[in-house]
Amino acid sequence: MAAIDEQGPVHDILGVGFGPSNLALAIAVEEHNRSAAGSDRLDAVFFERQARFGWHRGMLIEGATMQVSFLKDLVTLRNPASDFSFLSYLHARGRLVDFINHKTMFPSRVEYHDYLEWAADRVADAVHYDSEVVDVHSAGGHFEVAVRHGGRLAVHRARNVVVAVGLEASLPDGAELGDRVWHNLDLLHRAGELDTPPRRCVVVGAGQSAAEAVDYLHRTFPDAEVCSVFTRYGFSPADDSPFANRIFDPQAVDEFYAASPEVRRDLMTYHRNTNYSVVDLDLIEQLYARAYQEKVQGRQRLRFLHASRVVDVTTRADGATATVEFLPTGERTELDADVLVYATGCRPRDPFRLLGETARCCARDERGLLQVERDYRVRTTEDLPGAIYLQGGTEHTHGLTSSLLSNGAVRAGEIRDSILARRRAPAYALTRG
Repeated sequence: MAAIDEQGPVHDILGVGFGPSNLALAIAVEEHNRSAAGSDRLDAVFFERQARFGWHRGMLIEGATMQVSFLKDLVTLRNPASDFSFLSYLHARGRLVDFINHKTMFPSRVEYHDYLEWAADRVADAVHYDSEVVDVHSAGGHFEVAVRHGGRLAVHRARNVVVAVGLEASLPDGAELGDRVWHNLDLLHRAGELDTPPRRCVVVGAGQSAAEAVDYLHRTFPDAEVCSVFTRYGFSPADDSPFANRIFDPQAVDEFYAASPEVRRDLMTYHRNTNYSVVDLDLIEQLYARAYQEKVQGRQRLRFLHASRVVDVTTRADGATATVEFLPTGERTELDADVLVYATGCRPRDPFRLLGETARCCARDERGLLQVERDYRVRTTEDLPGAIYLQGGTEHTHGLTSSLLSNGAVRAGEIRDSILARRRAPAYALTRG
């Protein structure tokens, strides 16, 4: 399919993807432009392959709450006076007083998604939905970006590209998804497509998403047995204590970036239990209480297969058979299930799938990981006409907040300010590094 060169303007910023990260950037640009003189304004455009704004819709489980404070919204840590804040959203929706009376720092996931949609609607002029970026390459004094929309390719030009393509499902080696084998990212969509209620569901994983999937399936299908399989002896609680949460502070990004590789590895090891394979304590206690009550009543639908792993899965049209090994003894059990859900985490999408020839200009370290400047700009092996910035996929350089909501407002401001500073600098200062 030949690309059509639209010969439109050369944008200051072209954003790839429009989830919470690039939404925060769009807002940062909008707020800058409100007070900027004409020559200092930023021209930004964003392309999103989804048909409308959506953030992990398959996990918008009723009753599930956010794991971050509402104050870590799209703007507040960067600009507490912003009218794009979660509090401004509540005021616009007529729920500010009600939320205050609710006495919580953690809104429901459904409500927070509504906040994100509300904010996205306010910057909708900068976004093109149902538009997939398929190639990025340098041409003269700018990047040319090929975008597929409505069965045609068009080329858009930009001085800087900001890649925020989000996360994708992470699966165990050899695992394959199918009609009855899902990843938790699709849980609500796939569960709603079932013709008949399942008799047995198997959930693999030990983190927050796994516990939420177990809870959802157990509540939604009251006659089904739900088996939770994980290699630990039980769900481990997330460390959300005040001192541990400092690993998500904006200052912690500076400190992590300046640290040696050895210190970075240590910090990641020390604080993995703030984010990875951990579960909110309230949900752990609810699930335990429910399982105990079922034992009391003599009808156990909720089963926890601890210290166990799935070693084989055989699929069929109406379900799957999972072979589960109990690690201490090696004993194996076959579970015939109508539904098997892998709640085994997510990983950053590979930006090189769309960077094309430009990817060869991006510098890597000895482990093959991208070298990234403090301002989230990819270090390049040769001069490019502008810069490529990453929102996500920088955990090895910037720490745990790389792809999380916690630092999104500050990160967006830093990227915006970096682009402004580089545009104002003399030409000799615009070389890489």
